[in-house]
Amino acid sequence: MTSSATDAIALAVWCDEESLWVRLDDGRQLAVPLSWFPRLLRATREQRDSAQLIGGGRGIHWEELDEDVSVRGLLLGLPDLSRGSHPVSSSR
Repeated sequence: MTSSATDAIALAVWCDEESLWVRLDDGRQLAVPLSWFPRLLRATREQRDSAQLIGGGRGIHWEELDEDVSVRGLLLGLPDLSRGSHPVSSSR
């Protein structure tokens, strides 16, 4: 993977009941499982909808959840590593 493939900027972010979605400036659209991010998985719809793009679109922040996700990390397929565990499985 070239560095340009991981240097995209987020233009929009939203969540549905199963995934975190990110639309990138290069035309790609990502969907990653909420189970990769336990705080998002447990959050209410209103909390998930409060996402803000930060760092010029290089990151996503949820103030109330104290959650930050990097676009580069998403592109590299990295789940939330702050808890030192593998992604949790969803019971859906």
